[in-house]
Amino acid sequence: MSKPVVALTRCDNYDPPKIADAIQRQFDLLGGLETFVRPGDTVLLKPNFIAPKSRRHATQTDPAFIIEMARLLKDYGAKPFVGDSPAWSTAIGCAKVLELDEPLKKLDVPLKDLDRPKWKRIGERKTRVGISSVALEADVIINIPKFKAHQQLGATFAIKNMFGCVTGKEKAIWHFFKGKHADDFCQLLIDIYKHLNPALTIIDAVTVMEGHGPINGRARPLGWLIGGIEPIACETVSAKLIGAQPEAFPILKTAQHIGFGCSDIGQIETVGDDFLEHLCTDFDIPNLVPIRFSFPHVCKSICKQIILLTKGTLKQSG
Repeated sequence: MSKPVVALTRCDNYDPPKIADAIQRQFDLLGGLETFVRPGDTVLLKPNFIAPKSRRHATQTDPAFIIEMARLLKDYGAKPFVGDSPAWSTAIGCAKVLELDEPLKKLDVPLKDLDRPKWKRIGERKTRVGISSVALEADVIINIPKFKAHQQLGATFAIKNMFGCVTGKEKAIWHFFKGKHADDFCQLLIDIYKHLNPALTIIDAVTVMEGHGPINGRARPLGWLIGGIEPIACETVSAKLIGAQPEAFPILKTAQHIGFGCSDIGQIETVGDDFLEHLCTDFDIPNLVPIRFSFPHVCKSICKQIILLTKGTLKQSG
C-alpha cells in the first residue's frame, strides 16, 4: 500500500494573497484541484462554526481562509457553499460575527445551516444518527477545520469537525449517550466522518487555539495549512507539529484501536514545507475532562439554543 500523503504549507498570516497562495499550493501538492472537484459540482465547504466569536479568538475557521477557498472553487467552475450546524447559534449567526456573510454574498456563495436531518445507520454498530441532508446532497465535501485544543479530546484537527453535520442539539445528546467511554464517542466521530467521506481535509493552523478549547482558549500563531485525503494521517502530523504523541489524543487512540487510518508518523509521506524545522514545543494541551454531558447539561444546552434561535429569528423578521 502507498503511504498517505500530508501537505504542509507555511502561511504566517491571513493576508488574502498569502492564504490564497497557501491554499493553491495545498491542491498542487495533493494532485491538483481536478483530483477532487469537477466543474459544476456542488461543494460543501465545512468550516468549524461552533459559537459566534470573532476571528481574534481563533474559535472558528478564519473567514479569510473560507473566502479564498470559495473563490478558488468558483474560479474553477464549481458551485461552493458554506455550511455548518453550530453548537451555539446558527451558521449565519456565526458567520456574521466573523464578518463573513457579506463577502460570501459578493462572491455569490450561499451560506447554509446544516439542517433537515436524514436518519442514517452508520458504522459497524449501525448507529442511527440524524445527519444533515444538506451535507449529504453535496457532490463533494471539503473539510476545513480549525486546529484547536479541546478539553475533552486534547486537541481536534480533522475528524471532529464533521460532527457538525449532525443537526442541531442532537450533538449534545450524543455526548450524553456515547460520552461515558471515550472510545465509544470517538468511534461515533470516526463513523460519521467515514459516512460523509470528505474528498479532502485542509486544516486552518495559521492561528490556532491552545488551552481551554474548543471555545475559550487562547489564540496563538502557528503558521500552517495542513492537508490530505487521509484524516488520521493529518491528525498524526498535526500532533507531531506540537510535539505530542498520538496516544495523547482519544480520537487517535481509538483510530489505532480499530485500525482506521495511519497514525504511524514513519509511514506518512509529508510534502511541501519542512515542518520539522518549525515544531511548536510549548503548545498548551489541556487536562482532559469527561466527554459525557450530564442530563441537566443537555437540557440547559437545548434551552439555550432555542433562546438563541428565537432571538435570531426575531432580528431577521424585525
